[in-house]
Amino acid sequence: MAIHPIDYRYGTAEMKHVWSQENRLIKILQTEAALARAEADMGLIPADAAEIIFESIASVKTERVDEIEAEIHHDMMAVVVAISEQCRDGAGKWVHFGATSNDILDTATALQIKDAIDIMEDKLKTLLRILVNQAEAYKHMVCCGRTHGQIGVPTTYGLRFAIWASEISRHLDRLYQLTPRATVGQMTGAVGTQAAFGKAGILIQKLTMQHLGVGAVDVSNQIIQRDRHAEFVMWMANTVTTLDKIGIEIRTLQRSEIAEVEESFGKKQVGSSTMPHKRNPIKSEQICGLARIVRAMIEPELLNNTLWDERDLTNSSCERVVFPEACVLTDHILKLGISVLENLRFYPENIRRNLELLRGLNMGEAVMIELAKRGVGRQEAHELVRTAAMKAHDTGQHFKNVLLETPAVARYLTATDIENLVNPDKYIGTAVEQVEVLAVKLREAYSL
Repeated sequence: MAIHPIDYRYGTAEMKHVWSQENRLIKILQTEAALARAEADMGLIPADAAEIIFESIASVKTERVDEIEAEIHHDMMAVVVAISEQCRDGAGKWVHFGATSNDILDTATALQIKDAIDIMEDKLKTLLRILVNQAEAYKHMVCCGRTHGQIGVPTTYGLRFAIWASEISRHLDRLYQLTPRATVGQMTGAVGTQAAFGKAGILIQKLTMQHLGVGAVDVSNQIIQRDRHAEFVMWMANTVTTLDKIGIEIRTLQRSEIAEVEESFGKKQVGSSTMPHKRNPIKSEQICGLARIVRAMIEPELLNNTLWDERDLTNSSCERVVFPEACVLTDHILKLGISVLENLRFYPENIRRNLELLRGLNMGEAVMIELAKRGVGRQEAHELVRTAAMKAHDTGQHFKNVLLETPAVARYLTATDIENLVNPDKYIGTAVEQVEVLAVKLREAYSL
C-alpha cells in the first residue's frame, strides 16, 4: 500500500530508480566487488576469489538480503552473507575482508549521489537554456518593475528572465564545485585507521575508488564526514529556492488583477471543483510547496555531522529519508520549472495596461534625472517631482499634465520633453544590452 506521495504523485522514474532499494543493493554489491578486486591487486586476497565475488554479485537478490536481515538485524552483514552464499570454491570467506559497514554503505551512497547529480545537472542545463531563450525572445518587452509590491520604473521581461538564468548558472557552478567533495568513498575500516588492511590500506582505498569511478577521502573515521553531504543538501535547498522565487513571481503576475503571464492550461484542465472559470497556477504552487520540504532537510543533515566519537548510528535512519526525498523532490521541482517556463503564456495587452496604470507616475525618476541634467539640483528636482506626483495621485490627473502646470518644471522641460520622459519604452537603460551580453556568455560557458 503506497503511503508517501513520492510513491505515486511526485518524482521522475529515473531519480526514483537511483534511490530505490534495488539500486541501493546494486551499488553496495558493486562496492564489495571493487574492494575484492583492489585487495587482489595488492595480493591481500586470492585473485580467483576476487573474480568469483565479482561474478557472484549478479545472483544476489533483494528478497534474500531482506530474509537474512530479518534474522540477524544487521543490514550490511545481511548483504555479506547473501554474497557469500553465491560464491563457489570457498571464495565467500574473502567477502568484505578488512572493511567496516560504512566503508561499503557510504561509498555506495557516493555512487548514488553521483548518479543523482548527473540527472539534476541535465535538467538544470535544460532550464538554463529555456531561460536564456526566453530572455532573448522578450528582451524588448517592456513591463512594470515593482518594488514593495508597488509599480516602479519600467524593466523588461527579458531582463527578468536573464536574472533568473544568471542565478541558475551559479547553481550549476556550485554543483560542479561540490561534486568532487560529495562523491567520495572510503575504505578505512573500523574507526578509520585501516588497521585490518595493514600497510596496503591507502592503496586499497585508492584502487577501490578507481574501480568505481569516484574520489577517495583523504582521512575519515568510521564514516565519511557529513559536511560533504550537508553541502549537497544545502545546494538542493538553494536551487529549489530559486525555483520557489520564480514560482512566486509567476503566481503574482498571474493574479486576475495583473494577468500579465499565465501557466499553460490544458483544454480539459479543471481549475476548481466549484468555480468553473478558475485557471490556477498549480504547477508554480507545487514548486513553492515542495521547496519548503527540501529546505527542511538542511538541519537534519547538518546534525548528521555531529556524531559521537568516531561514529554512532543516528545519521543512518535520518539519511534513509533525507537523501531520497531531497533528491526526488528537487528533481521533480526542476522538471516542473522546465514545464512552466517553457510554456509560459504572455498577455501583452495587460502588460501595456499595467504600464499605463499610474498615468505616468511611474516615470517620475526619468523626469527627476532630466531636470537634474538641465541644471536643477538633484535634491530640488526630487522635491519638484515628488510634489507633482502627489498632486497627480490625489487629483487623478495624468502626471504629464501636472508637470506642465508646474512652472518650476515647465521652465526646463517642454511638452515634447515631458511626453518623451513619461514614455516607458524610452526608459529601460541597458536592459536589452545586458540580456544580449549575458546570453552570449552563458551559451558559450555551458554549450547551450
